[in-house]
Order: sequence, then C-alpha cells, then structure tokens
Amino acid sequence: MFGALFEGLKFAFKKVTKLSIPYFSLEENDLRFKITSDYSFKYPISNIETKTRHDAYVLDAYTLKTKEIYIEYIHTYSDATWNGQAFGHFLSLLKENIGAKRFELIDNYEFSHYQFQTYFVDGSYYLNVVYLYEMNKDIFVIDKKYSLFQALLKNFKKDYKFSFEEKFNLDLDFNFSLVKKNSINNYFRVTSS
Repeated sequence: MFGALFEGLKFAFKKVTKLSIPYFSLEENDLRFKITSDYSFKYPISNIETKTRHDAYVLDAYTLKTKEIYIEYIHTYSDATWNGQAFGHFLSLLKENIGAKRFELIDNYEFSHYQFQTYFVDGSYYLNVVYLYEMNKDIFVIDKKYSLFQALLKNFKKDYKFSFEEKFNLDLDFNFSLVKKNSINNYFRVTSS
C-alpha cells in the first residue's frame, strides 16, 4: 500500500516538475527550447552580446545578439500586463527599427507556445521571426538567415524546408528593445484589481 502511494506521489512530482521547465532558457553558449515535457531542443551560439534591460514592470529582461540572431527576453511581474498584443508591439518596433516600407508575411506556423513567421522585407530580403510565450514571459527571436528558425520549426513540422530564395540581409544591426522603449510607448501597465 505504501509502495503504491509512494509511486503515485513520485509520478505526480515528475509531472509537475516537467511542466515547470521553461520553454526557453540560455545556458552557457546554448539556447534551449522546450519542445515536449521530455525533450528540449538545444541550439549552440557563440560571440554573444547581451544587454540587461530595466523597467518598473519587468522582473528580468535582456537582449542578446549574435551575427545571425537577435533575441529579446521579457519576464514581467505577475501584476503587469501588456497594453495590446506583445508580438504585434514587437513587430511594429522591428519594422520601425529597420525602416521597412513593406513587411509582407509569407509563412506562418503556430504550435503550442510557439509562433513562426517569415517576412519578405521591401521586396529585398527575408527575415524569420519566432515568438514564444510562457506565463509572464515573452521571447522574441529574429533569425536573419534561417538556421535556428528552420531547425527549431522542424521539431514541430518535420518536413519543413525554407523554400524561398536565399535572400538575407546579414548587415542588419538590431539595437532596439520593447523594454527600453516602454517609457515612451507604454507597452505595459499594472493589472487592475
């Protein structure tokens, strides 16, 4: 009887522990993305430049960039909420930052906590964007090429292949942040009680 009770508690503990694993984490020189409760996709990165971001509504935030990838990670306080759609705010700020006149969505996939989108910018180059969301956490990933985008998306859509011309703009230098611009654009507010 005690053995069955112990096994039941052990099973419940494992389930709760697996559910609490974050969908995104940065460990050493690896990005980790939770795909299932048992599997996390690991993507190696190097030559990382990070900047910590601060705001009254934010518990933890930073931007990270490499030659091909730009990430903004935002963990808000539990009593803070977005004034609108977080991903929409990010895309607007991205378009403003690169001065895009045309930002054409050509591919869109959604799975669980992930949204994958490919844009054709000004009829010139492609930009891949991944949006992940967790409880009070929003993670925005821009892949200037498609290596992370394609590898991560293949965890959900095994037959995915980037089927467009390889037109990329690796010279883009992202240095924007929703957290940094919050004082001007009011992206966050305190939740009403």
